[in-house]
Amino acid sequence: MTGIHTLLIANRGEIARRIIRTAREMGIRTVAVYADADRTAPHVREADVAVPLRGDTVADTYLDVTQLLDAAAWQGADAVHPGYGFLAERAPFARAVVDAGLQWVGPPPEAITTLGDKLRARALAATIDIPVLPGAVLGTDHVDAWHSLADEIGFPLMVKAAAGGGGRGMRVVDDAGALADAVAAAGREALAAFGDATVYLERLVRAPRHVEVQIVADRHGTVLHLGERECSIQRRHQKLIEEAPSPSLDDATRADIAAAAVRLAAEVGYESLGTVEVLVDDRSAEPTWWFLEMNTRIQVEHPVTEAVYGVDLVRLQLEVAGGQALR
Repeated sequence: MTGIHTLLIANRGEIARRIIRTAREMGIRTVAVYADADRTAPHVREADVAVPLRGDTVADTYLDVTQLLDAAAWQGADAVHPGYGFLAERAPFARAVVDAGLQWVGPPPEAITTLGDKLRARALAATIDIPVLPGAVLGTDHVDAWHSLADEIGFPLMVKAAAGGGGRGMRVVDDAGALADAVAAAGREALAAFGDATVYLERLVRAPRHVEVQIVADRHGTVLHLGERECSIQRRHQKLIEEAPSPSLDDATRADIAAAAVRLAAEVGYESLGTVEVLVDDRSAEPTWWFLEMNTRIQVEHPVTEAVYGVDLVRLQLEVAGGQALR
């Protein structure tokens, strides 16, 4: 038993269907939500009950916290699963769910605030001796200050959106002459996509391996890793292929990265699923790696780990949210 009897799924599409499938196997009643344009979508048919959302845009429907909580209350839900995307990594939504007396199927709001923010996560990683690439926040509009920071970091470098994801708000800068335009373009894209124009600089690693460690943790202090996935094959910074285990890691590097991922999660009292991403330079005699970011949610790519380990990660999420211990 999970302690969860009725689950509202604050999402749509594939991930909503994925959650419904496991919840049904566990005997949990499911509540779907849908905008009018999605009224014939499969997740609406497959849930035990579906609640319409008023509005014509994503902001007015799937991002409307009040409507989502009203739907949960109306249907007697005792838990909310955010899926991925939409509100999944929004700490205020997690806090609103908890304050409403519901189980949040995800990490604590405080953990999302710390690890879901790229800059805060980088700072925390550095304080517990997890390697990070040299970088700096651009906290001024003075181009001279940008150039000074860039010179300290060294070219080539990357301009990255602090609130970014999905390859948006990112620009490669090979020399000082391209810096100002790259910062402006990344800031505009970040503002449009995430509502936050804050960008930072980070040293660029040419052709790195991109590796991510799957974490699961419970409220009793246990943090485990379920190996890693490699997602180095990308297009425009978006992952195309995931494979597990990574074919590019030796045993020592694999163990080092996994231990660091567990340590980072434990540092903030993490619960639920999460993914710690790192960059690996495997072209040198001794492989070098750096912390990149943490995704404080279930990832699109989670079935790769499920196939390798023979586990149901959504079931683990629901069991942990209901108070069960991993050990």
